[in-house]
Parts: sequence; C-alpha cells; structure tokens
Amino acid sequence: MLPRFTTLGRGPVLLMLHDVDASHVAFAPQVESFALQGYQAVAWDMPGYGHSPPVEPYDFKGLAARCVALIEALTQRPDGSHASVILLGQGMGGMVAQEVVLRRPDLVNRLILSGSLASFVDLPAAQREAYASERTAPLDAGLNMRDLAQRLVPRQVGPGSLPEGAQLAEHALGGVFVSTYRRALDAQSRFDRHAALAHVRVPTLLLTGEFDGVATPERVQAMALDLPLAHCAVLSGVGRWPNLEAPDDFDAAVLSFLADTAPGMRTSGTLH
Repeated sequence: MLPRFTTLGRGPVLLMLHDVDASHVAFAPQVESFALQGYQAVAWDMPGYGHSPPVEPYDFKGLAARCVALIEALTQRPDGSHASVILLGQGMGGMVAQEVVLRRPDLVNRLILSGSLASFVDLPAAQREAYASERTAPLDAGLNMRDLAQRLVPRQVGPGSLPEGAQLAEHALGGVFVSTYRRALDAQSRFDRHAALAHVRVPTLLLTGEFDGVATPERVQAMALDLPLAHCAVLSGVGRWPNLEAPDDFDAAVLSFLADTAPGMRTSGTLH
C-alpha cells in the first residue's frame, strides 16, 4: 500500500518528507506556499505515521522503497515512464531522501535536506545517547507523546522562532504513535550514508537552523563539501524546525534554490 499524503497545486512535484519528530502536518505551511508558486506540493506520512502502513523491517531500505512507490504513482506518464521530482527531507526525512536518490537517481532532479545529516553514527556517542534519552526516557517514565512534545519542542527551537510554528511542531509530534516513534529512532540511530555522498549527482540544498544542536551549521557545511553540487544556507534565530520556526525565510531559501537550479540552467559547485 502507498503511504498516505496530502497534496495541493499543479506543476512539478515537490515531495516533502518529515522528521522522526513530526508528521505531514509539519509541512502544512509549505504545502500551501509552494502550491501557490506553481508546484504540486506533496507531504507524506512516513510509514507507521498517521494512516500510512508501517514497513517490516523498519529500516531505510523499506522506507525508501515506499517513497519510490509514491514517486512513481505521482509521476507516471501515459507511456508508463516516470517524471522526476524535487525531494525535500527534514531530519530523518532527509535521510530517507538520501537513500532514495542513491537508489533511484532517475526519480530525483533536485534534493533539499533540512536539518539533516549523512550519518547519525558519526555523531559523538554522548550526543547520540543524549538525543535518544531525551526522547525515550519520558516515555519510559509513563508520559505520552503530547507530554513529550511539550517538553522537547521548547528545548529544540531557536530564540527567533515563531510561537505558532513551535505550537504546530508540538501538535505534529504529539500525534505520533509511540511504537512507531521508538522504531524510527532506532532506525535513525544506525543511518550512515556518509561514504556515498560523492554519488549524489543532483543539485542539493543543505539548510539548517543557526541553533540546531544536531545538524549544526558546522556539520552541515562540512557535509556540503562532500556533495558535488551542494548549496548551503543557515537560517538565523531558529533551531530544529526551520520550516515552522521561520517559514518565510525557509520558503524563500528553497524557492531561490529551485529558481537557480531549474532544468536547463547550469549549476556551480558548493556555495555558502
């Protein structure tokens, strides 16, 4: 079965993949704004999230396969071939996006990675443990996902975050199923595609927030050096959810990148 998704607009497909801490709801502002700019804006619920059937086993191979199936369903031409899409992934969604473009480069024409890394394994062990504990310890203590969201989100946003954006981030995380959340966190903890970055041959935008403690500006800029066609942007004043904390700045950065790398235009190397 295909993952569930929401869509608005007509034009080139711009498919958005949410983070482990979210759902399709987290891209609600972008679905509207990108549709208004002439794209078919699509935001999925990752398998196991919302009403999307889970995958077994819960790993990036299975998640990427479901994403490929959705892309093919969205882009099938009358002759049976498929058009390519713009793929935008936030956090863990960016890891799924990397897996997709590495497995099926023919289906992706541009890649946007927001608050995402090429490897979770490369993070210091203490930081990986703290990341997991901050999310699972409250659940182990008997709190629910809404309780977790109310604790976690305020610690992850930046000082310039829109209050409405933080509230939407809490709402998105609060609706995630506990069982799926644990499995997704486990899968993310083992993700490592750092060695494959040189094989990503599509124009790629790396976005992160100034106060993102995981995909820090320094880590994202270092990642950009390993991508052949990378552009890098750091949004000031925001943290883990730049698309919600500063939606206007986020959308402007994405749309500028898409305009500069439209099919037929030449793209240069890494920009900072």
